[in-house]
Amino acid sequence: MIRTLACLLLTTTVCCRAHADSWPMFLGPDGKAVSSETVPTEWSESKNLAWKVDLPGSGSSSPIISGNKVIVTCYVDGDAAIRKLMCFDKTSGDSLWSLDFPIDYREDGYRGYITEHGYASNTPATDGDHIFAFFGKGGVHCVTMDGEKIWSFDAGKSSGNREWGSAASVLLYKDTVIINAADESRTIYCLKKSTGEEVWKQQADMLELTYGTPRIVTVPGRDDELVISVPGEIWSMNPKTGKLLWYATSPMTGNVSPSLIVDGQKVYGFGGYRGAGSIAIKVGGKDDVSDTNVLWTNRTSSYVATPLLEDGKFYWIDDRGLAYCTKSDDGEIVYRERVRDLQGQRPVYASPIKIGEFIYIVTRESGTLVIRPSDEFEVIARNKFASDDTDFNASPAVSDGRLYLRSNQSLYCVASP
Repeated sequence: MIRTLACLLLTTTVCCRAHADSWPMFLGPDGKAVSSETVPTEWSESKNLAWKVDLPGSGSSSPIISGNKVIVTCYVDGDAAIRKLMCFDKTSGDSLWSLDFPIDYREDGYRGYITEHGYASNTPATDGDHIFAFFGKGGVHCVTMDGEKIWSFDAGKSSGNREWGSAASVLLYKDTVIINAADESRTIYCLKKSTGEEVWKQQADMLELTYGTPRIVTVPGRDDELVISVPGEIWSMNPKTGKLLWYATSPMTGNVSPSLIVDGQKVYGFGGYRGAGSIAIKVGGKDDVSDTNVLWTNRTSSYVATPLLEDGKFYWIDDRGLAYCTKSDDGEIVYRERVRDLQGQRPVYASPIKIGEFIYIVTRESGTLVIRPSDEFEVIARNKFASDDTDFNASPAVSDGRLYLRSNQSLYCVASP
C-alpha cells in the first residue's frame, strides 16, 4: 500500500456561504440526504408537475440548488461531443445560462459499465458564490453563479478501469475543493477554491475502483477528518494537509460506489463488488485501528446507492431489487423484501432521500417509490412519468417545497399547486 502523501499546509479558512434553502451538493447540505420540507407524495404529467425541461444530453449527476438557481450537468453525443453545465430558474424552469466543455482529449469508449451511467455522473457543488463541476478526464471547473468561467484544473487523463468510468462528486471544505479522481489518476486532490491551485494530493494504487464521494467528520475538540471508503479499507485523513490519520480493514472489496455515512463520531460504510458488506467504525485513533475502532461488520450491503440513515436504521434498495432496513447499532436486518415491479430490471442507482415524513427512492425504470421509515416495508406511492422511458439514475434535490428529478431525457420540478 502507498501511504506516502505529498501535501502543502492550508492556513486560511472561509466558511461556506450557501443559502439556507439550498441543496448545494450530492445528498444535500450536509450529505445526510434529509430535508425537513414537505413535497407531494404523488405526481405524474398531469398532477403536481410544476415544470419540465428537456435536456440536450444524458447524465447521472444530481441537480444542485442555490437561491433561485438549479444546476445540472449532462453530456451530448455526436462528432463534437461535449459536457454541459446548465442553470435554470428553479421556480419557472426557464434557462438562465449554459456552458459547454468540449472533449478535446481521448475519452474512454462507450462500453462496459460506462453505458449504464455515461460521462456526466459527478454531481457538482456550490458555495452560493461559485459552482464547482468535475467532468472526469474533462477536469475540475470553477464557474460563477452567472456562468462565467474562473479556473480549470486537470485531474488526470489516465483510463483507470476502462469499463467503469468516473462517478465521485465534488466536496467543498472551508476554502478548498476536494476531488476523488480515482479513475483519472488514482488521486485525491485538494484545491484552493479561489484559484484552483493544488493544496495537497494523495496518490495511491488502492484508490483504483474507488467511486464514493469523500466526507468530512467534525468532532468537537479535535481536528476534522476526511473519510473515504477504498476497496478493502476505510481511510481517514487530515483535510488540511492530506496526511493519513488512521485506516481500518473493511469487508468492501472490489469496486466501492456508496459514500460513507457520517453520524457524530461514527462512520458507516457499504459497498464492494455485488454488495460485499458493511461496516461501522468509531473515528479517531492512529494508524491501523481495525482491532480497536471497528464496531461491527455485516454481509448486508448496497452496491451503488448510499443508504439513508434515519432514527437508528438504514434504508436502501439494492441492485437486485431487494428493499433493506438494517439497524445502525449492530447491522442486523430489520427487513429484506423483494420489491414488486423491480425484478428482472436494473433497479436502483439513485440514493434514497428522506423528505418530511417519507423516504423517496428513485428507481431507474419504474418510477419513484415513496415509503415510510418503519420496521415494515410499505410503499405509499409509486410515481412515474409515462412519457419518459429513459433511465433515472440521479438522486433528487429539494428546495422550498419543490422536488427536482432528472432523467437522461429531462429535468422535472414536482410541487403542489
